Amino acid sequence: MTWNIRTGGRDRTGPDRRDLVCRVVTAQAPDVLAVQELRGFDRPGVLAGFADRLGMRPHLARSCFGQPVAVLVRPPWRIRSAGPVRRPLHHAAQRVELATSAGPLTVLSAHLDPYTGLRRRIEAGWLAAAVRRAPGELALLAGDLNTLDPGTDHTGRVARLPAAYRRRHLRRDGRTVDTRAVARLLAGGLVDLWTHAAGPADPAGSAETGLTAPTRHGGGVEFSGMRLDYLLGTPALAARLRDVHVVRGGDTEYASDHYPVVAELDLDPA
Repeated sequence: MTWNIRTGGRDRTGPDRRDLVCRVVTAQAPDVLAVQELRGFDRPGVLAGFADRLGMRPHLARSCFGQPVAVLVRPPWRIRSAGPVRRPLHHAAQRVELATSAGPLTVLSAHLDPYTGLRRRIEAGWLAAAVRRAPGELALLAGDLNTLDPGTDHTGRVARLPAAYRRRHLRRDGRTVDTRAVARLLAGGLVDLWTHAAGPADPAGSAETGLTAPTRHGGGVEFSGMRLDYLLGTPALAARLRDVHVVRGGDTEYASDHYPVVAELDLDPA
């Protein structure tokens, strides 16, 4: 499961949403949770308390410029190694390697630059390199990539954005939608699990049901109905995909401005 919980689940003004976040995660009960926008979670005890409520073990990547990200793992999954991706991302990326019955699985939780497509493309290259360094054939990149996918016409969605936010998704010519970050990851051999599960039958319907921001009541004026949150896997991992879906309704509508995305994989702990 991947989820951007918006500013650590707590607004500077307004409600504390962390109880809602915990209720959503508890209801989904993921074995692995990639979570982004963990503002304040690098303070002593905050991440540990959050993980304890969920019954999971946390691994945090701090951020120099933005907000931390983390990967949380539920026992009995065994962690072989863990650590941050040591590149100057605007936010951060965290790597966790798990032992599975099919060999090592590397999971990356990442949050790309929200402001410029060129910067996102550079960060995507760093993540692609981190995937290439992963042992074995199983790897998953999960997170808020702040990027539209290259296989869909986004002209209308981008046009509906306020000008200040529209620029984030356009190239320098001011007209072309910038999809280069996701395109670079796909060119590096990763598979978009959402489109992989949907298949070629109904690409338009798949694009609509896959939207991850904004939620109904969680804010998000910078979004116009967009798929920005991804689960990208190696081909060997995609072959083990059973299901992928966006979690909507109930507490998700208030807990964040992003919806969670959940994938079920044919993997067991080793």
